[in-house]
Amino acid sequence: MVITRSRLSLSAFLLMPLIATASPEITGDAKKFIADHETRMRPLDVKAGLAWWTANTSGRDEDYKLKEEIQNQIDVALSNKETFAKLKKIKEAADKGEIDDKVVARGINVLYLMYLEKQLDPDLLKQITAKANAVEQKFNVYRAKVDGKELADSQVREVLKKSSDSKRRQAVWEASKGVGADVAKDLQELVLLRNKAAVALGFKNFHSMQLFLNEQNGEELIKLFDELDTLTREPFLKAKAEFDALLAKNSGVAVADLMPWHYHDPFFQESPAVFDANLDAPFAKADILKLCQDFYKGIGLPIDDVIARSDLYEKKGKSPHAFCTDIDREGDVRVLANIVPNEYWMGTMLHELGHSVYSSKNIPKTIPYILRGESHILTTEGVAMQFERFSKSRKWLGEMGVKVENPEAFESAAEKVRRNQLMIFSRWCQVMLRFEKAMYENPEQDLNKLWWDLVEKYQAIKRPTGRNAPDYASKIHIVSAPVYYHNYMMGQLFASQVHHAVARDVYAGANPNTVTYVSEPKVGEFMKKKVFEPGRILDWRELTKFATGSELSPKSFAADFSGK
Repeated sequence: MVITRSRLSLSAFLLMPLIATASPEITGDAKKFIADHETRMRPLDVKAGLAWWTANTSGRDEDYKLKEEIQNQIDVALSNKETFAKLKKIKEAADKGEIDDKVVARGINVLYLMYLEKQLDPDLLKQITAKANAVEQKFNVYRAKVDGKELADSQVREVLKKSSDSKRRQAVWEASKGVGADVAKDLQELVLLRNKAAVALGFKNFHSMQLFLNEQNGEELIKLFDELDTLTREPFLKAKAEFDALLAKNSGVAVADLMPWHYHDPFFQESPAVFDANLDAPFAKADILKLCQDFYKGIGLPIDDVIARSDLYEKKGKSPHAFCTDIDREGDVRVLANIVPNEYWMGTMLHELGHSVYSSKNIPKTIPYILRGESHILTTEGVAMQFERFSKSRKWLGEMGVKVENPEAFESAAEKVRRNQLMIFSRWCQVMLRFEKAMYENPEQDLNKLWWDLVEKYQAIKRPTGRNAPDYASKIHIVSAPVYYHNYMMGQLFASQVHHAVARDVYAGANPNTVTYVSEPKVGEFMKKKVFEPGRILDWRELTKFATGSELSPKSFAADFSGK
């Protein structure tokens, strides 16, 4: 009888033997190192989490300064050469199978990657932190300005979604890109500093270093994205032809004259709202927070405590974006948002609160502190995306009690948008991955041209005639979350694969397209046991197999969104 890993309990998985050459002495040294690390670093981790939260909610200079100071303290501690030498020796022994505890061995590997990144000249680390902090602050306080009036991010999106005036659209789109010019010089300096740090550690560049630190392989990654390119190109171009015709009609231009500002978000990473139903309409009078609270409570993953600690509406100086943060790995989990009653923010809140339930709220305290977090950034993004998708489901809305006018039209439009969204997003992720890779490989090249070459190739969007501006620098992730974006796409693959596993195991093999999770606590049980509770004990490859029975692949994603 063959037992697949997906059917094993976590405890059974952890009892699988390592190698017979384990040394009790090395294991003891490893446990002591981990305990010493927690004693030294845990208080700083909490201070950093609180300072980061305060800076992003206030925008004040003094709060950003404190955030930077605490990060510098962490960097100094992790860069200690003697401490790293001890860790490296233990890691080398672990690689030979000399640690007889799987959890301890995993903890040493995680710590090694964490310390390795900081084995640099302290002054260089401080330069990187200061530069990144300064650029991030510029992003957070920047507001597009048109005709002397500042526009919030939500207002930019509103114009791009609803205006039929091409000149107005262009002015707003260009203004939204203005932050790129403000930060481009600093960003280029930051890229050079990051590359300098990577080379000092023996890597070709910062991009290759980040992949290594995140337990990923560059060749495998490009192979996966090449496969996704092949998978999505034809259905994407077919879908784009359909909504391009509608976009052109709405703006009174020929299809051949469509420009980047004719799409409904600044980067064309979302599906344009051009179909028969208004996807925002059901949320105009809906209580988005209550919908989220009711949904997560119904699946056995309540989030009332998260809501109570969160900062959820626009205010001056506050970051205009959205994120979830786990302050202390003891349950102090918070969401920053800027809620507006529309479908975008319904999906965003389902997404961020999805992060919140995959946190120390639901990862057992029996998991060691250093492993008490998500398996990988792609797995937490995947879980967030898994829940986010319901904002475009008429069936989910109906089961949640949200009134939908003309439900048949809404369902038809929402299905198109939902299917198009993931194809569009996959094309956008191609641009981000390949741009960052090329930028760090050769930061001196013409980055403006590189950006638009990739946009034209993968998104089929024409560059504006004569435009030579650092539009790439207006994407905050390139600054504040470098070499991260490909994980969103891998997260989408993970989301589809886990969703199919839920349909199989919780709903007795039901069609995944019919499964909404509403009021089914067994979904929460599945997510806890199969995804959350292992924490970071399992790496992302192991967790995917443990949760779904298969390695990460595009198969479920293709079944959901490409029709292949």
